[in-house]
Amino acid sequence: MPSPTLRLPATDRRRQLIEAAMDLFSRKGFAGTTTKEIALAAGVSEAIIFRHFATKRDLYTAIIEHNINSTGAQQALAGIEECMKRRDDEGLFRTIAREIIGGHRKDARFERLMLHASLEGHELATIYRREFGLPMFASLRAYLDRRQRSGALRHINSGAMIVALCGMANYFALNAEDGILKDDQAVEAFTSIMMNGIRGKNKKSK
Repeated sequence: MPSPTLRLPATDRRRQLIEAAMDLFSRKGFAGTTTKEIALAAGVSEAIIFRHFATKRDLYTAIIEHNINSTGAQQALAGIEECMKRRDDEGLFRTIAREIIGGHRKDARFERLMLHASLEGHELATIYRREFGLPMFASLRAYLDRRQRSGALRHINSGAMIVALCGMANYFALNAEDGILKDDQAVEAFTSIMMNGIRGKNKKSK
């Protein structure tokens, strides 16, 4: 006989199911994961999953909200907003790079999960972009546009600047091998590239 399911408060049970789903989705993708497997990993029945999440979409949305509302994410957002408030461009680029790489190091599941979502064209990627990605992108772009108008930054497409920085940090976090480049070295290098570019002082040299 299977052991009885341990009764948990509703909030704790939801968190448990979200954690189990994130773990499986990050390793197997969405197409390769069933609610039965999630239930088994959480030690509950499928009925309990649908008691807390009426549809799979509700579960996907809960995963997004769980990540956005986490303490780490809120601290990262606060740091970014503080840099913009101080008009600290270098600090802003450094904070973004550090938080992206640090997020991978602390718990790579969500980043792997979002990679699966993008590759599979999964609805979760669309939900995340709409609920978090696009608002943050718009805020950063508006800030960079203001700084360009003030003359503090070169007139380079601000959207491309954001993509470049996030792309460098994400690629490094996903692919860096131990010993080649330390995280803090990468953060400083990416910040320097954003602030100074890579062209030498003698622009005519080839």
